[in-house]
Amino acid sequence: MKKYDLIEHTADVGIKAYGKNVSEAFKNAAVGMFDIITDNSKINGIGQYEIQLNAPDLEQLLVDWLSELLFLNSAKNLVFGTFNVTVSNTNLKAQIFGDEFDISKHKKGTEIKAVTYHMLKVHNKEPFYVQVLFDI
Repeated sequence: MKKYDLIEHTADVGIKAYGKNVSEAFKNAAVGMFDIITDNSKINGIGQYEIQLNAPDLEQLLVDWLSELLFLNSAKNLVFGTFNVTVSNTNLKAQIFGDEFDISKHKKGTEIKAVTYHMLKVHNKEPFYVQVLFDI
């Protein structure tokens, strides 16, 4: 099963991420986002971070999840390549692994400014997928 497809949009870029369950779809959304940011660079899992989130619904949880990762990327110059994600109801727990962005190791891809609500979708039954657009 492929992890995600890119969605081309006029001034934005997005992904439709797949999984055998909603947790894997959230994980693959993060993989796709960092493939856009680092142009598919190999990222070593040197540093480990823990994230716990609660939201009123799965759509908001997806936006919060990807926004938290984007914050760590822009504020702390971190890139991530491995994600262990568990989504239960509207709660998310994740261990993420990555390292500091280094232009000598990582390719510079497309800068993502924000996660948007436009065309946002979480399909929480088979086939499991999530869809999200990013402001670039």
